[in-house]
This record gives sequence, C-alpha cells and structure tokens, in this order.
Amino acid sequence: MARKKREFITPDLTPLIDVVFLLLIFFLVSSVFKKDEYALLLNLPVTQEGEGAQNKAEEITIEINKDSYAINKESVSISELITKLNSYEPSIVVNIRADQESPYKRLIKVLETLQSQKKENISLITEKESK
Repeated sequence: MARKKREFITPDLTPLIDVVFLLLIFFLVSSVFKKDEYALLLNLPVTQEGEGAQNKAEEITIEINKDSYAINKESVSISELITKLNSYEPSIVVNIRADQESPYKRLIKVLETLQSQKKENISLITEKESK
C-alpha cells in the first residue's frame, strides 16, 4: 500500500498585509490632530471681527483664569509672573489669553505690570464668532 504524502497548507499572507495597511491608513486619516496646548483651560470671549495673529520671532503668552496665571504654558503665581516678565525685553510681543469668567482685576494687574515694565506690544486673544 502506497503511503500518502502529507501536504502542508500555508496561508497566503498577501491579503492580510493589505488589510493591515488599509487599517493603518484609516486610523491615520480619521485621527484628530493635536491642537496647541495651553496651561490653563480657558473660555475665551467671542468677537465678530479681528485680525489674525502675525508670527513674530519673540513672543510670550500669558494666560489668566479665575484661579491662576500661566506664562508660556507654565503655571505661575503673580509674583513669579512679574519676575519672569522683568527678564524679557520691552520690544517682546505679549499675547494675553484671559478667561471671560476671570475677575477683571486679574487682567488689570497684568496690564499694569506690563505698563510699568514699558512693554507696549500687547495682544488680547479672543475666539472668532462662527457663523
């Protein structure tokens, strides 16, 4: 009696590789890209019109909410904020992001500090109203 030769079945990996690449492309296209992160979670005031930000070489961002301050994505106290602002030149661009629920006196304190340090290139950041 003749012995049957055993045949080994090997799976074809080509369709599997195609499916893996299609899944990879799907997840890359459908993923949400990360936006700029800031130190404080703010609810910015909304405006109808305004100019877009011009890209400057040197600029800092000050964030203000009802509990704390942040400068360049780093939470600081008001005394640390004043000290850090002293280290910058008067010609630096200062962007201020103030929460609409924060007390007005917190914004005034920062503006007084900037004025006393002769920093005059100041921008208040808002969100543009969507139509």
